[in-house]
Amino acid sequence: MTAKTRDIQNEKDTRKIELEKVGVKNIRYPILVHDKKKKYQHTVAKINMYVDLPHHFKGTHMSRFVKVLNQYHGEISVHNFVEIIDNMKEKLNAASAHLEVEFPYFIEKEAPVSGEKGLVDYNCRFKGTSNEGKDFIISVAVPITSLCPCSKEISERGAHNQRSIVTVSFRFDKFIWIEDVIEIIEKSASCEIYSLLKRPDEKYVTEKAYDNPRFVEDLVREIFLKLNARDEITWFSIEAENFESIHNHSAYAYVEKRPSCLKETIHRNTTRN
Repeated sequence: MTAKTRDIQNEKDTRKIELEKVGVKNIRYPILVHDKKKKYQHTVAKINMYVDLPHHFKGTHMSRFVKVLNQYHGEISVHNFVEIIDNMKEKLNAASAHLEVEFPYFIEKEAPVSGEKGLVDYNCRFKGTSNEGKDFIISVAVPITSLCPCSKEISERGAHNQRSIVTVSFRFDKFIWIEDVIEIIEKSASCEIYSLLKRPDEKYVTEKAYDNPRFVEDLVREIFLKLNARDEITWFSIEAENFESIHNHSAYAYVEKRPSCLKETIHRNTTRN
């Protein structure tokens, strides 16, 4: 007869310290997300899953996190995200649960002149919490081109431009496509990014950026106005970083729409010569 082994993680802990988050981190997992054009898209996510741990428990059941994930066969969306978190609470007998899913999202784009097609990837993140209430935030990081208005104004030939990353995080009360938010960001830039450009396309994007100069402050303000006009979005933050081509530092700006105060606040931490 096999001797019974102790279930140590279920034993009492005498140190009386409650832990806010315990769980598993950096799970690589294939997932299926909603796609506006093709209905669904397969991608690979990095997933973090946590619950609280009362002071009298020594440990949590780590295997149950992956077991919960497996129940959904990799389909993770805005429609079932809170359900997954509530399932974690139930299976792990927890008062609070947290789920973070980060993944590359791909959109096929046509070059502006040649029409050549190529995939552009955008880093997306779903973050949700369930405790006394529920919270769900979507974030998307979008690469764009920005051209310096000051450089254009003072130069007889050309102007310096750079690749920039704009990250928008938002809460909503009605469904909104990730593609719609990406489009808002790209249309606010000097020019959008493409993965495949022929020579006529390169001429087009160079001249378009020159005709649409944007400071980093311009980026967040333009995006703010467009997002603020969307009734389904209840809160958002916008962060822009320009990887300067003539400096060894980045230009940065941030703005947030708060539910209790809609006044725009811009923070800028860069030096312009």
